[in-house]
Amino acid sequence: MDELLKARSGETLTLTLNRPDKMNALSAALVDALLDAVGEAAGDGTRLLVLKGAGRNFSAGFDFGGYEDQSEGDLLLRFVRIEMLLQALAHAPFDTLALAHGRNFGAGVDVVCACGRRVGDPAATFRMPGLSFGLVLGTRRYADRVGGSKARLVLQEGRVFDAPEALSDGFLTAIAATESWSDTVAAASEAATRLSPWAGAALNRAAACDTRADDLADLVASAARPGLKDRIRAYRAA
Repeated sequence: MDELLKARSGETLTLTLNRPDKMNALSAALVDALLDAVGEAAGDGTRLLVLKGAGRNFSAGFDFGGYEDQSEGDLLLRFVRIEMLLQALAHAPFDTLALAHGRNFGAGVDVVCACGRRVGDPAATFRMPGLSFGLVLGTRRYADRVGGSKARLVLQEGRVFDAPEALSDGFLTAIAATESWSDTVAAASEAATRLSPWAGAALNRAAACDTRADDLADLVASAARPGLKDRIRAYRAA
């Protein structure tokens, strides 16, 4: 079964995370497939990229399956690849739309946060526990969306926040029930093609705060600290 499904309608490319039995957790293969798809979209005329998840939710974040059998270097590389994906989405030359439903965690929430349009089902929830095991991933981007004070409280306490709170804070840009998402995509597609490709890309560049170097440095510094697997083990046992 393909872990990533692709569907194109005109200038809109839809990518569906397709690991429903694993709550669409981000395996190494799925992250690589997403990176390849986002990279290809930058040169194939895509004006809107839509991300959604099959099954019960958008994404449960990093796939910890088998992590005990991986070296800390391998785990670091996997986290770096996720950071590269977040950066590719946040700085894409086209519009990006995340459609989130169900319970979402960690890097899956970061993927939503990296998109320009972020729509949640009314019952969607979000939690980012990465700092509980000492991992700095997507922190500046989340703080940019919701403000530094709110980001510190949510991330320090590992809070779960729901769709109404996410909309109020600025993490989500809209709330829409899953059954209306076709209308959401249609409206986003119309907006994405209103400007010329050049103007759209220029707007995306100007509107995105470029912290890529600092984000990667923070991630590597946090993930490369000795004892990453021990920290993950303690987090998962809590």
